[in-house]
Amino acid sequence: MTVQPQEKWKGLAQHYGRHLLVVFVAVLLVHNVFGAHGFLAMHQKQKEIEKVNTEIERLNKENAALEGDVKDLKTDPQTIEKIAREELGQARPGEVIIKLPAAANESGTAAKSQ
Repeated sequence: MTVQPQEKWKGLAQHYGRHLLVVFVAVLLVHNVFGAHGFLAMHQKQKEIEKVNTEIERLNKENAALEGDVKDLKTDPQTIEKIAREELGQARPGEVIIKLPAAANESGTAAKSQ
């Protein structure tokens, strides 16, 4: 009795078809979880996006504070006077500035820095 090629392939497909389907689904599942664009990679990218958004938020707050400082330095006479007195050592007419030496600590770095 001879088996025709069509019947032979049909028999193989019926016998191994389910196994091939299971292997194919397993490969797709592994690829969707561990692949370059899989679940784990997407989860990692979402964490990175959260970190970047947090950093952007912090920098935006810092920029807003610095913009406020710039505005004060341009327009607020009290801020300008404070900097002139503290950093530039300026005084109003009739005032005397007395500078005291910095207290020397145990390593002597305060005395050396003057």
